Amino acid sequence: MSDDELRRINAFLAGFARRRAERTVELQGGFAVFDDRFAGSWSNNQVVVDRTDAEPAALPGVVDEVMGERPFRVASVLDDDFGAACVGPFERAGYRHSTYLVMLHSGPVPAARDGRTVEEVGLAALREPLAASWRTALPDADEEVIHLLVERRVTTRRGAQRVRFLGSRAENGEVAAWSDLYLEPTLGIAQIEDLMTAEAHRRRGHADAVLAAGLSRAADAGCATRFLIAESDDWPREWYARRGFEVIGRGHGFERT
Repeated sequence: MSDDELRRINAFLAGFARRRAERTVELQGGFAVFDDRFAGSWSNNQVVVDRTDAEPAALPGVVDEVMGERPFRVASVLDDDFGAACVGPFERAGYRHSTYLVMLHSGPVPAARDGRTVEEVGLAALREPLAASWRTALPDADEEVIHLLVERRVTTRRGAQRVRFLGSRAENGEVAAWSDLYLEPTLGIAQIEDLMTAEAHRRRGHADAVLAAGLSRAADAGCATRFLIAESDDWPREWYARRGFEVIGRGHGFERT
């Protein structure tokens, strides 16, 4: 069952990238996505390899050619085995390699957290906490970069049948924790993405409340396959594991500047 669900999830991820993009270019093994409005955003301008009919040794050159004059190169390989075969060619071409985990929610849907109300919020309410989080994560970034990282969120609205921004507010009304929720009810798939808590509001149950609300909304929409993506070398994967998520697959990322 996990293999079947992983294939369905990877197909959803590829479809999300296509729908989110301003334009796409078909390639051997996958496609490239571009958005000139957010030309400096790596996630909006990259190559997605969602098939295994390409030659791994040729892919770095394909990425270089299609990304043209952009000052960065990004490729995401969805299949774990094929991605592993691409590591050598990409690293020899000067790319950095990373892996990410596909984590499926296998436990019961958690109940709402007492004392925490989670609601749908708009980008206007998220702009300041998002910007503050990016300034902490990227202390050397200028305000133009921070603005791009915040505003590119609007492109996610195109990615799925239903896209929701969920937030838990602190006592002063600020959005303390938030996440995206992508729903494809016709496919029975939901993704929780970019779950974050503002630094001033951590360890107060806000993230748990947002996660529980996202899972509950996904179940109510008929999405039995509920998943998220976690970095393989960062601590949140353990936090998610304690909340009923299990690793069912891996993907590979390649970057060069």
